[in-house]
Amino acid sequence: MDNPNRRQFLTAAGKTLASASLAAAVSHCGRRVEAAGRPNVILIMTDDQGFGDLACHGNPHIRTPNLDRLHDESARVGQFYVSPVCAPTRASLMTGRYNYRTGAIDTYRGRAMMYPDETTVAEILSQAGYATGIFGKWHLGDNYPLRPMDQGFQASLVHQGGGIGQPSNSPDNDYYDPFLLDNGELKQFTGYCTDIYTDAAMRFIEQHQNEPFFVYLPTNAPHTPLTIKDELVEPYRAMGLDDDVAKVYAMITNIDDNVGRLLDQLDALNLADNTMVIFLTDNGPQGMKGGVRWNADLRGAKGTVYEGGTRVPFFVRWPARLQAGRVVDRVGAHIDVMPTILDACGVGNSDGMNVDGRSLLPLFEGAAVDWADRSLFFQWHRGDTPEPYNSCAVRTQQYKLVNGVELYDIANDPYEKTDVAADHPEIVARLRRDYENWFEDVVGERAAIPPRIAIGSDAENPVVLTVQDQREGDPEWYGLGGYWLVEVVEAGQYEVTLRFDEKALPGQAHFSLGGVHVTNPLKESERETTLPVTTLPAGPATVRGWVASPGQDRGALYVEIRRVD
Repeated sequence: MDNPNRRQFLTAAGKTLASASLAAAVSHCGRRVEAAGRPNVILIMTDDQGFGDLACHGNPHIRTPNLDRLHDESARVGQFYVSPVCAPTRASLMTGRYNYRTGAIDTYRGRAMMYPDETTVAEILSQAGYATGIFGKWHLGDNYPLRPMDQGFQASLVHQGGGIGQPSNSPDNDYYDPFLLDNGELKQFTGYCTDIYTDAAMRFIEQHQNEPFFVYLPTNAPHTPLTIKDELVEPYRAMGLDDDVAKVYAMITNIDDNVGRLLDQLDALNLADNTMVIFLTDNGPQGMKGGVRWNADLRGAKGTVYEGGTRVPFFVRWPARLQAGRVVDRVGAHIDVMPTILDACGVGNSDGMNVDGRSLLPLFEGAAVDWADRSLFFQWHRGDTPEPYNSCAVRTQQYKLVNGVELYDIANDPYEKTDVAADHPEIVARLRRDYENWFEDVVGERAAIPPRIAIGSDAENPVVLTVQDQREGDPEWYGLGGYWLVEVVEAGQYEVTLRFDEKALPGQAHFSLGGVHVTNPLKESERETTLPVTTLPAGPATVRGWVASPGQDRGALYVEIRRVD
């Protein structure tokens, strides 16, 4: 529940969504849900798995029998698109809105945090009486009020930041026996990460089998590091595949095994018929030392707006309502997922929620629906401020405009081999106008204003700031010169601990927040120091932490801030 501190923080952060709209939508959804039979929803999304990383899509090497079964038993969107990298896709998936509206414009440096005033599918379903749980990768903010448990998920088992072993947590954290946040509490678990997430999701389903549930299962596999047991890799090595490719395929085979366990559980609990199981991936395949693995001959890979970077599988199995094998020929995108889920659950097409997407359910059901052609937009690049025409694409039913200059007739050239811009200047001009109008709309006034992390709230104390959410700074020096944007929600006494990596030399450790500056010695062989308790004022502020040493200055790897009064 909100407390005064949170309301103060959200107001300071620029909360814009009217609570009356949400209340009206939820009240409306409650009436529709009862009439619709309240289906369960399981949303599965893998990380860096390309369109070609499935046997059912023609890959001659990979073993994915359970995903192939899901493919065959599902209605599908033949041409479905997401953002070129993961956090932007996740923001659109959760909100039905283009990621530039949400604050999640990149994957790190504080640019993967979603504004806390965004309304998620989990919030809507939770208020409509659904049990909601996330198990895996969130990547939209590690701290209050940005965590999944602050955004509608009643159960939350997630890793921090963009991935296990990344700067958001201990560098020695591993895919095996990982440290994960269990409803906000950091704990170590036994086993392989994908197995752990699936086990937790299955326990959640069993616990809530007699009520409607929404399970979000976003794995961090097969994202790097490519960590998986050799016994799963060896069959792919024996095919003569590149070792990195063999490891990726082994990680996907493990995902496939877990999808099989999940589907079997639904059968055993007699839940399969009225459970909507959705499968997609967050972007195209990651690059590898030997280049990009086979991706169904699509051009490009993760990080690009060509087909190989943004076109992904999209399967929806719901035996009670959808015909297996139906293929929707209209283009769809990540912004359509939330409206589709809410429509299926009786919430309607998220009326009043200001979403960009559209429910695909009528198309899945084969209904005669007036579906006008539309332009879909995708863009991603590094940096704090969105830049027009920098790595962007406009996709219509037939054409695709890339970076404002290249035009491809995707209907007849799905592999983007021939640029036809010179032959169709009028189409280029029209799509450029569409893009420029979209860009002006979604960027708005706050696109370059990142969310702030709350300090001193009862919801999270202490708060640990990590390089994942640090603005600027030199990544080679763990953020030397970088800073965090925070909101101290309550003035009072605070204790600060600075933690450094093994390369930090002894010297004077410094912490600054606004006009407050505190120092303490970092002694020989020490990796952390706790500074004297100091008074921090309420309000927005900038945090910095570093050690000044004769040999070199070095930024703090973690800054822990605890309210002690």
